[in-house]
Amino acid sequence: MTSTAPDIRPEPPHSPDDGSLIEFGYRQELHRSLSRYASFAAGFSFISVLTTVFQFFAFGYAFGGPVFFWTWPAVLLGQLLVAACFAELAARYPISGAIYQWSSRLSNRTFGWFAGWIMVIGQIVVVAAAALALQMVMPAIWSGFQIVGGDPTPTTATGAANAAVLGVILLALTTFVNVLDNRVLSVVNRVGVTAEIIGAVLIIVLLLTHSERSPGITFHTAEGSSDLLGALLVGSFMAAYVMIGFDSAGEMSEETHNPRRTAPRTILTALGAAGLLGGLLVLAGLLAAPSLTDGRLGVDGLSYVLTSSLGDGVGRFLLADVVVAITVATLAIQTSACRMLFSMARDGQLPFAGRLAKVNPRTGMPTAPAVVVGVLAAALLLLNFASPEAFLAIGTTCIVMLYLAYAMVTGPLLVRRLKGTLPSGGTDETGSPLFSLGRLGIPVNALALLYGLFMTVNLAWPRAEVYDPAGGHWYFQWFTVLFLLATVVLGVLYRLIRAGRVRSAA
Repeated sequence: MTSTAPDIRPEPPHSPDDGSLIEFGYRQELHRSLSRYASFAAGFSFISVLTTVFQFFAFGYAFGGPVFFWTWPAVLLGQLLVAACFAELAARYPISGAIYQWSSRLSNRTFGWFAGWIMVIGQIVVVAAAALALQMVMPAIWSGFQIVGGDPTPTTATGAANAAVLGVILLALTTFVNVLDNRVLSVVNRVGVTAEIIGAVLIIVLLLTHSERSPGITFHTAEGSSDLLGALLVGSFMAAYVMIGFDSAGEMSEETHNPRRTAPRTILTALGAAGLLGGLLVLAGLLAAPSLTDGRLGVDGLSYVLTSSLGDGVGRFLLADVVVAITVATLAIQTSACRMLFSMARDGQLPFAGRLAKVNPRTGMPTAPAVVVGVLAAALLLLNFASPEAFLAIGTTCIVMLYLAYAMVTGPLLVRRLKGTLPSGGTDETGSPLFSLGRLGIPVNALALLYGLFMTVNLAWPRAEVYDPAGGHWYFQWFTVLFLLATVVLGVLYRLIRAGRVRSAA
């Protein structure tokens, strides 16, 4: 598929690979300044184990008990299959808007548009969900961060409202950074990811030295639980939420040096590193928790473990590092959504495309997409004022959207493999062969697609005990399904209106 970009003349080159976009019909507008570590940081900070594990540990434990730990390696394996497929595509199509670009070029423009549409809406919801994670940490550091007052637990009315307030403040900050400069963004990402990795390792080591029990506890279920399979399916939500966004290294390809070589490797290393650290963090939290039966682990999660096991001083210091991780994660996710909007707008595939596709030549940043993503994510946070159940609804909805968008890439990719029409061969910027799965391509791709579809259904299934435990809020029980349907319907309406205008103009 070729793009509709009218001007393919390259800008004056700043690096040897600045002309790599010409074959796809684009000119270099984003500043190509990201190193391999910066590319890794883009994927790792989107995943952000400290953000997401602290945010959803309590939920996973509340439904699954200690045995929910085993959902982590299961989800990691499934996502590694998907990441391997994405690594192949990143080597062949190093373009911003990865999911949209990959799906369009593997299938057709319409199918690819819907993959991009679902993905960018999902990314906006992820931005909102990540910003809400501050509520799990900041009030535990200092009660003054509970601005609204009352109970800071996110599932209470005051906790949910305060989460929205903290989230809006964070979004204002990340939006500002996202319009500053490509180099500033890269520095913030790299420093934040380094701090997160150091903090995660330190937390794991300290918690393991304060273990209260043996790893055998991970084979125990929650008290009173009789449905082990159901508990594990719901308990897997945490791992599913954590291990998304590794494709961000592909999203930043147009800003990365040697993207055909760098992006495939950083996609896999970001997921692998996050998977290892996250699994150890979950295990360490279970082993060091003062009690598995007092109910606090299923409400306050890892924040409770840190402050109780390590003392207020050390615990709060480490929680401050978690705040840094949450901030950088929100920034990285917003950046990824901005690149998706920019890529689709550059092809004239969105309303106000001209404005959304404009790149500030001084900063190398698409300013309008950053503002749009920030404002829409902040608007979603207002749902938290309506009901505490919105916290989980927002978090689960974003995972479903991304999992479905991922399947809209692995599906067409498998079809192309079976037909034998997948582009093969070629070399990267150093002359080495492009990353390839070789003979493992079909089985890995098929398993990746099956896993993605299964998890999409699992996450979206309208379980009343999960999404509306208090009862009386049917719209929260069905929120994910309704939100997905609304996204598709709006997409169809836009495509019909746009097609009508094109016919009228002709």
